[in-house]
Amino acid sequence: MAILAGRFGYAHLHLAEDVVQDALLRAMQVWPFTGVPKNPSAWLLQTARNRAFDTLRRARVWRGKQVALAPLVEDCLHDALAAPAPQFEDEIRDRQLRLMFACCHPGLPADAQVALILKTLGGFGEREIAAAFLTNEPAIAKRLVRARQFLRSARAATETPRAAQLAPRVATVLHALYLLFNEGYKASHGDSLLRADLCAEAIRLGELLAMHPVGHRPEVHALLALLHLHAARLPARVADDGSLLVLAAQDRAKWDHAQIRRGLAHLDASADGPHVTRWHLEAGIAAGHALAPSYERTDWPHILELYDALLALDASPVVALNRAVALAQVHGAAAGLVALGQIPRRRTLENYHLLHAVQGQLLLDAHRPAEAAAAFRRALALAPQAAERTLLQRRLAACAVT
Repeated sequence: MAILAGRFGYAHLHLAEDVVQDALLRAMQVWPFTGVPKNPSAWLLQTARNRAFDTLRRARVWRGKQVALAPLVEDCLHDALAAPAPQFEDEIRDRQLRLMFACCHPGLPADAQVALILKTLGGFGEREIAAAFLTNEPAIAKRLVRARQFLRSARAATETPRAAQLAPRVATVLHALYLLFNEGYKASHGDSLLRADLCAEAIRLGELLAMHPVGHRPEVHALLALLHLHAARLPARVADDGSLLVLAAQDRAKWDHAQIRRGLAHLDASADGPHVTRWHLEAGIAAGHALAPSYERTDWPHILELYDALLALDASPVVALNRAVALAQVHGAAAGLVALGQIPRRRTLENYHLLHAVQGQLLLDAHRPAEAAAAFRRALALAPQAAERTLLQRRLAACAVT
């Protein structure tokens, strides 16, 4: 899709999306019987190209543009089939980087830029994007429609913006990669709690960005440190019965220590600069957990200091919720409950199951089982994943015996 969008022009991103989706559906129908082709990407591109021609012929709006677009599609296919597969894969990676920056057009609001990246590069649906933004699907659908309309009306260029234009767009790209990783670390819906493929894709795109001259900067390395450190814990996040394992219950021997070292290397590289970003602070928090020999021996006072600094940079309800957990570890459950009551814009989290799960746990720790049970029931009603509901049911059962 990145190649087709680059060939057609990012103003016609919707056409690239449509024909690539059709090509993927066709592959699902054909490949089980014919086998996977030697160059799967080229097969998909050729199928998408044929679909594009059909669309151009049928759609009235494209009748006047078919002659101009047809050579672009032919050149696109010719380049893909003429080059060896490894070179073609390199071209895909290069095009993906271009598409990331193209989606961050300065004429679009920042939230629309991020939503567009998640849709086009992350393959997210409106439901997943809505979960990332703590909003609803109709709002995201409208946001995406307006973004595509803007790119069409602005006649967005097909080439990558110049280096001076790229730098201001890096922050939005990092935010999108962060949300892409988060959806893999804890899926907003579906049968599986984890989607390791999304985590790996976010890291791959981040590493790709770090290799580009404009992306070789401290905040990019800080985000990569955060992603690697979190990804290292993936093997220990789910029990054998499929239930969620919170940090305190995880077997740290199952953590990927090689990935922890990669994360720490990026964290070291991120120190080469005068500014501290939210990615630095979050990576520092993740490093504190990764380096602790056990949950009980975690340096919670230091983690709380980092959360205080993070809250000063980003006074979001989710950051405040996470800080309340760290505060409770240092000063007790009662202090954590007070912090929960002081969360800014708390109303935005009322339908967020983790707010009620945290409240339930703190109430249980404060020996208030009846109130804890009510909070856990609310969390159960909102939790989208079976693995999370299993954990919440166990916590609810614990309220009855306390």
